[in-house]
Amino acid sequence: MESDIKLAQHNPFVDETHNPSLISWLKSANGHPSFPIQNLPFGVFIDAEQIPRCGVAIGDFVINLHTLGLQRIFSGKAQIGLEALRETCLQRFMSLGREFSVAFRQALSNALTDGSQHEMAVRKALISSADVSFCLPCQIGDYTDFYTSIHHATSVGKLFRPNNPLLPNYKWLPIGYHGRASSIHPSGIPVFRPIGQTLNADTQQPELTATAKLDYEVELGIFIGQSTESFEPVCIQQADAHFFGVSMLNDWSARDIQAWEYQPLGPFLSKNFISSISPWIITAEALAPFRVPPTNYQDRPEVVNLQSNENSLLGGFDIQMTCHIRTEQMRHQGIPAFKLSQTTFKHAFWTIAQMITHHTQTGCNLNSGDLLGSGTQSGPTESEAGSLLEITQGGQHPIHLPSGEKRFFLEDGDEIEISGYCESENGLRIGIGSVSAVIYPPKNTKPTQTIKPAASSDSALCHSDPVAHLGE
Repeated sequence: MESDIKLAQHNPFVDETHNPSLISWLKSANGHPSFPIQNLPFGVFIDAEQIPRCGVAIGDFVINLHTLGLQRIFSGKAQIGLEALRETCLQRFMSLGREFSVAFRQALSNALTDGSQHEMAVRKALISSADVSFCLPCQIGDYTDFYTSIHHATSVGKLFRPNNPLLPNYKWLPIGYHGRASSIHPSGIPVFRPIGQTLNADTQQPELTATAKLDYEVELGIFIGQSTESFEPVCIQQADAHFFGVSMLNDWSARDIQAWEYQPLGPFLSKNFISSISPWIITAEALAPFRVPPTNYQDRPEVVNLQSNENSLLGGFDIQMTCHIRTEQMRHQGIPAFKLSQTTFKHAFWTIAQMITHHTQTGCNLNSGDLLGSGTQSGPTESEAGSLLEITQGGQHPIHLPSGEKRFFLEDGDEIEISGYCESENGLRIGIGSVSAVIYPPKNTKPTQTIKPAASSDSALCHSDPVAHLGE
């Protein structure tokens, strides 16, 4: 208990719901590697009547919050939150703000604690996790992908600018671009290899063909809770109030399509075909014990609007992020998935609060359910690289798999799984979930087509810097 008290003294976000010794009457929750009573993540599942329902993961079960809400066991802000959670997605609950999510978490934790008077009421709402399927947790109206890993940015930059890998603006502001919300899908939805224009090195003419350089990106998905107002920038001291929670994110990328199309406006078709997220949102409240000071990088300029004492003390999160591959041949041979990398989000150059603050600097409003991507997360060592672009150094050095196969980029039949977890010094561990998908050939396979050149040859089809932000 002394370590718990010490943690609470240094971390104002920690409360009794984070106590590592907290025991639930639900036996499978105690010692569960992902969903102990200290986690309580939110998601949306499909019930037996094929209706989406909001739920909370606990041990090997899901709490049907629609069923729980019929019993009115809570009061005050917790009951208001529960009423919002009886809808078919998390949107309204997310929009209520942190006071309501904190109150609901505390009430639900008490109801799940060993000896609770609400045990029988909660038991009536339990469903085995094995019996449910998942859909998106909310209506994602907008999606912005950032580029917060300085190690990833440096590794990719070195492929094309060995002596000057980082662009001049990198340390001054969080780089980002607007992605495509309509093609965000939950874990398990297959990835069909995209078709797009790529530059043929032999003819120096573009071809319309299936990408040969399909890649994954190990990212953290960051969900916005309470909306912000238009034309009212959010100061960094208030940014955390709009942070609802995180999931794992894979922002699939077609590197050859990206290299040809990105100038002058950045990625487009190379990233709009699918982005995949894990089903559970781990709340900002659950992540409280794993807050850490942001990594202190050298030569970081002083950007006043992106700095605060709170951010300097506890703006970072130590979230472990792991990526595995399993090819079709490995599945047939019964070979376990092969670990490609493992890193931690605490290496990020920019924090979640800084991303939110910067996004609203011009007065851009963020809405409940909006998703921010952290950008590919990599660490300082080779084993922490968050994409094949880095691991193979742009396709120059293959990965050798235990099946005897090798990979430069992903092939049809490959399955990628990205998972995450947090673990504190006092032994508290919670899961962030996992996102996985298998790659298939293009849905509408067409023969390769060479694009006819323009009548004038004044503008050559070339680009001197093939990748500025190729690895976002």
